[in-house]
Order: sequence, then structure tokens, then C-alpha cells
Amino acid sequence: MARRRPSRLPLLAAAVFLLALAGWLVGGWYASGPLEQQIEFDVGEGEGLSALADDLQGQGAIGSATLFKLRAKLLGGGTEIKAGSFLIPRHASEATVLEILKGDKVIRRLITVPEGMPSILVAERLSANKDLTGEISAPEEGSVLPDSYDWQKGEPRAAVLKRMQAAMDKTLAELWAKRSPRTVAKTPQEALILASIVEKETGKREERRMVAGLYSNRVRKGMLLQADPTIIYPITKGKPLGRRIKQSEIQAVNGYNTYTMVGLPKGPITNPGRDSIAAVLDPAETDALFMVADGTGGHVFADTLEQHNANVAKWFALRKARGDL
Repeated sequence: MARRRPSRLPLLAAAVFLLALAGWLVGGWYASGPLEQQIEFDVGEGEGLSALADDLQGQGAIGSATLFKLRAKLLGGGTEIKAGSFLIPRHASEATVLEILKGDKVIRRLITVPEGMPSILVAERLSANKDLTGEISAPEEGSVLPDSYDWQKGEPRAAVLKRMQAAMDKTLAELWAKRSPRTVAKTPQEALILASIVEKETGKREERRMVAGLYSNRVRKGMLLQADPTIIYPITKGKPLGRRIKQSEIQAVNGYNTYTMVGLPKGPITNPGRDSIAAVLDPAETDALFMVADGTGGHVFADTLEQHNANVAKWFALRKARGDL
């Protein structure tokens, strides 16, 4: 009696099932996703794949959080997710979604502090950003380095401000270490104070070392600095005055007004940029003691009062011709 051979049908059926299962897993991993339009997806520091999968399903980026987690573990080559904000395009596959969240294409959000922005306006700019959290007060004047800074949704304002101040500390230390013997600044704080005056007195980068040289000469000679921005600072804390300076304000005695005091003010009058700090620490070699506007945003410099008076006369004539007077 011939023996009956074992049926291969169960094995074949199992193989077909496994192939179908693999095809379903792989096909679902690379197939177009359900997302109808591009979204911005936020990943918090330390958030894991499990919670993110639920969020992705809730926002319509994937069909099933459970299947996404399964496929990610089997096919994703690791599930280490980056913190930040990411753009997920419409109909992105599950494979593409995970690749985006593991990658470096984080949306860069920048907040900019322009050169010469006083601390009260820095605080207002941070406070106006509704995607940051927490309360802050105006930082110490001169403690923030003007630059552009990254931030993330939900980040504390104090954390962003701390980065701005750390950048100033680092920059000031670097520039102070390279200072020229010509600088009149005896300490990094004095460098900040004088740099803040230079910052407010000229908007032309190429003039900063010359302006720094002029004020350095006045400091050495014990002359009044007579910098108009030092009159305004105690009145507005650095905000624009919006009118002409009054005679009573020119004569005011306080810790900032360099028309009524010899030497540097008691503190910075704004947040100076890197170039202004560098200019104070390496001022131009010049005999200039006076300057007046030239009508182009720059200044005309003079070594003597006689030269200066002639330059002032030209400036008034120009303003009269323009109809400013």
C-alpha cells in the first residue's frame, strides 16, 4: 500500500499569507498618505513615537497610529525623532513622514534684534510673539547682542533672551581679548557703554571706527562727550523721542546726559552691535574732536572748533535749501 505524501498546501498557504502580509506592510509604508494639504507638525523635546503617532493620525497625516508604529519599527530603520517644527507635504507616505521627523529639515524660526535696539524694545518684541511662553522684563541695557536667533513654538521667552545675552557675553569677551592699546575703555563694561553711543550716533558701518576715535579723543582730553542720544535715553529708555530735544533736557543733570557731565554715562544707552564694540576697542587714529551731519546719513569730522563751525554752517545751509528750517 503506497504511503500518502504530506500535503504542501498548508505551507504554500502560509507562504502566500506571509508574502501578502509583507506586501501589505511594505505597500502601506510607501503608499500615498491621506493628508489633503501640507501641515506644520511640532515635535516637543523628548516626545516619543507613540504620542506623535496619535497626533499624526489626529491631524490626518497617517491613517492609523497603530499601523504606523508597527511599520516604523519594522521598516523605519530606527525611530529616533528630532525636536522642532516640520513641514509634512500633502499625501506624504508613512515612510516620508518618519524620514522628515528624523531629519534635519527643521523649520527655522528667527527673531531679529537690529543693531541699536534698546532693551525695552527687545522685551516688547519677545512679548509680542504669541508662540513663545512666559513673562519677561526688559533685560539690562547692553546685555543683548543684536543678531537673529532661532526659537521654537512653546519655548519660554526667558530661554530665548538668555541665548541673546550669552551671545553678547561671548562676543564681548572675544573682542576684549583682541583690544588695541588705543582704546580708552578700561573694562568690558566701559567698552559697552562707549559702543552704545557709537551705535546711536552713526548708521554707517564704515564710520564707526572714526566716531569711536573721536569720542576716544574727547575722553582722553576730559571733554564733554555731548552725544545727543545720551540726553534722550533717560527720557524714553531708548525709544525714539519723536520731537526735538528741549533746552531743559540738554541742561538736565543725571547719570546719562553727556552735555552736563564729563566722561562716560553710568551705563549703555542701547544694545550695540559687534561692529560698534569692535570699533571702540580698535578706534581710528584721528585728531578729530567734532562732527556734524553731512546730509547723506554720515558725518563731516573736524579737528578744531573753527573747522567744525564752518561744517555746521554748511549743514544749516543745506537744511535751509531743503526746506527743513
